[in-house]
Amino acid sequence: MNEWMNHPAMKNIDPVKLKLIQTAAAQTAGKSGAALAPVMMALITNANKRGIQFSPEEVSLIISILKEGKSREEQDHIEQMVNMITTYMKKGV
Repeated sequence: MNEWMNHPAMKNIDPVKLKLIQTAAAQTAGKSGAALAPVMMALITNANKRGIQFSPEEVSLIISILKEGKSREEQDHIEQMVNMITTYMKKGV
């Protein structure tokens, strides 16, 4: 799971965002796709409270991290969760 930290894209991420991503990754280890939604919501909420916005590229990277080592079914659940969160965020909440 820690191999993602060596991804070239990780070198360009703000250290504060990186810490949030590392926390989310640790909290999602071993969890199923359905259990990831609360962790992602907490990540977004914590970031927003600090005035931090993730770019689309950063969000894609986070999603890739969450999918790592998951079955196809769990990856599909993650995609559904991402769509739910995207819709939630577009509502301005």
